[in-house]
Amino acid sequence: MAWTPDRPLDELKARWAQAPSQFMDVNGLQVHLRDEGQRDDPSPIVLLHGTSASLHTWQGWVEALGTNRRVIRIDLPGFGLTGPSAANDYSAEAYVVFVRAAMDKLAVNRFVIGGNSLGGQVAWSVALAMPGRVDGLILVDASGFAPESFKAVQTTPLGFRLAATPVLRFVSQYTLPRAVVERSLKDVYGDPSRVTPALVDLYEAMALRAGNRQALVRRIEQGYTGDVARLKDIHVPTLILWGGKDRVVPPECAQRFARAIAGSQLVMFEELGHLPQEEDPVGTVGAVRRFLMPQPAQLAALRAQ
Repeated sequence: MAWTPDRPLDELKARWAQAPSQFMDVNGLQVHLRDEGQRDDPSPIVLLHGTSASLHTWQGWVEALGTNRRVIRIDLPGFGLTGPSAANDYSAEAYVVFVRAAMDKLAVNRFVIGGNSLGGQVAWSVALAMPGRVDGLILVDASGFAPESFKAVQTTPLGFRLAATPVLRFVSQYTLPRAVVERSLKDVYGDPSRVTPALVDLYEAMALRAGNRQALVRRIEQGYTGDVARLKDIHVPTLILWGGKDRVVPPECAQRFARAIAGSQLVMFEELGHLPQEEDPVGTVGAVRRFLMPQPAQLAALRAQ
C-alpha cells in the first residue's frame, strides 16, 4: 500500500524545468541545468548541489549573484531532473569527469566552483583535478572527511538511513512516504520550522524522477570519504561556509578544511544546518559576494604566476 510510482519526466518538467532551465547532452546524458546572468563573465560561478537535492537549492544565491556574474547550476547525475547515470557510478571521480565534460560543452574554460555536501566534495575534487581552470572554491558544509572520524554525534537524514539499511534498501527504492521526505528535510535544517510544504513538494518530486531512488542507494553505497590528504594542494582562493547546527557533517569538519587549505576563509552561521544556502540564502550569500569582490585582483595575480 506504500508503493509510490515514479513520476514521468515530462510531468516534472512542466513545473520544475520552466525557463531558464535547459537540457544539454553530456556524454549521452540529458543534463538539466540553468545558465544565467552576465554572459561576458570571464570566470562564471558553477554551483553543485548535494545528495538528493537539485539545482533549485541555489535559487536565492542566483537571484543575488546573477546581477553581475554568470551563474551555472546543474542537476548532477543521479539527482534532480538529470536522472541516473548509465554507468551507475556516483563516485566523486565520476562526477569530476562529468563536470569537466559539462564545462567543455558550455565552452567555459575558467570558473569559480562551489558545492554543498556531496557537491562540495565534488567541487574540491575538481579544484585538484583542474587547477588550471578553477579560479576560486566555495565549500558549503562539504563532505570528504571520514564520518567515523567525527567527534560530534551525527544525524543521518531518515531517507538516507532507509536507503542504507540492507533490509529496507530494496523497499526504499519503490516507496516514498511524504512524511519521510519532510522528516529528512527537518533533520538537515537548523530551524525545522523553515521546512515548508512547497519545499517538501520539490524534494519529493525530485526523488520520484525515474531512477533517482535506485541511484541514491548506489550513491550511499559508494560513501563520502575523499582523499583529504590532498587538500593541502589546493592553492586557489577558498571560502568555507558552514551551518553551526549541521548534524550531518558537523562544524568540526569546517575547521579541518580551513586548516588544510592554506589562506582559506571560514564563515560560520551558528543557527543554520546542513543546507545554509537554502535555509537562509539572503544571510549566507553576503559572505559569498564579499569573497567574490576581490576576485579580479586575485585572478590577475594567479594568472601572472
